[in-house]
Amino acid sequence: ISRYRYPAVLLLSFIFSRSSAFATPNMSSSKADLTYISKPASDASNQINNPVTYPQSMYPDIEPTKSGLLNVGDGHQLYYEECGNPDGVPAIFLHGGPGGGCDERSRTFFDPAFYKIVLFDQRGSGRSIPNASDELELSLVGNTTPKLVSDIEAIRKELGVDKWGVVLGGSWGSTLALAYAQAHPDKCRCILLRGVFLFTPDEVSYLFCNGGTYGQNPEAWESYCQYIEDTSSDWSREKTNLLGAYSSRLHSDDVATREAAAAAFVGYELSISKTFIDPSIIEKYLGTPSVLIPFAVMEVHYMINAGFVKRGQLLDNVQCMADHKHRVSIVHGRNDYVCQPQAAWRLTKALKQAGCPDEDVELEFVSGAGHSDSEPGLADAMVRATDRFRDVLK
Repeated sequence: ISRYRYPAVLLLSFIFSRSSAFATPNMSSSKADLTYISKPASDASNQINNPVTYPQSMYPDIEPTKSGLLNVGDGHQLYYEECGNPDGVPAIFLHGGPGGGCDERSRTFFDPAFYKIVLFDQRGSGRSIPNASDELELSLVGNTTPKLVSDIEAIRKELGVDKWGVVLGGSWGSTLALAYAQAHPDKCRCILLRGVFLFTPDEVSYLFCNGGTYGQNPEAWESYCQYIEDTSSDWSREKTNLLGAYSSRLHSDDVATREAAAAAFVGYELSISKTFIDPSIIEKYLGTPSVLIPFAVMEVHYMINAGFVKRGQLLDNVQCMADHKHRVSIVHGRNDYVCQPQAAWRLTKALKQAGCPDEDVELEFVSGAGHSDSEPGLADAMVRATDRFRDVLK
């Protein structure tokens, strides 16, 4: 894993799942800037080092059987790989972020004997070229949701896949999975969503604008705001547009400003992304702000552009999913402070109202789980879902 660059943003899932996820030969580190980072809650039961065991574990690590770079236009080449059974049912994993990238753990949510598992790093992410950590502005060219949907189609055609058996997406990946399923409903059969994010205005405002997370982690929210206030020459204006304020600093010509903004922004999300937060992980990765800067920028890029989807689009367009008899499984942490459980509930109700039979729409709220797919309860539920899909896809 150390020979690749594995970035992460909104979910930051594999930051928590693999402490080596950002290890690269040229990655330099410095003392972490913890000035605006809230203190994690206590963990007297030592769940960080001894997590609860669930019945279903993830599948063993596997290596790709095929990998390459696909030119999709706008100056982007996407890294992709195939794993598992070359003749199996095609399944594609859509990572979070935007900008999260995939890692070796992303392959292990599927039975490798049954599925042909396809992973790719989205524009500006991971091993795709240009990478936001190297060429920030170029990585944002043509970096929109419709373009990413088109990229999935390009990969499908390149790999000779007639139809995806499973499209799996978590957090931002769930947004992209829904956008793809609604744009190309005849090209997918089963959809697995973890930590649903519909990109409605209230979801973006809750997370980044109006202090919705204050109710769960007040110190994290206040720290997120305090950085802007402490560095602002016009706080009365900037407090009404916190995303814009972060964007201006992340695009600053001053390196120290960019690094401080990245530490505050990403540190905020790290503080609310998992039930049990390991302080050493936060300190390790905030010690490399030069790696985290571009991914904070990419996330803000999508947030201030409403995800490049029309208001309410992903709920308004569920009818085509019902018409094409999509099988949908939704897994959501009951204690998810990043993507609210109400999004999963709204989507479930909309799908059933559109005519999806109860047996085709499954919603599982996982007790004690937060947002990251490294939460043991979420990983268990996701693997059980892909295993259930085998019966549908045989």
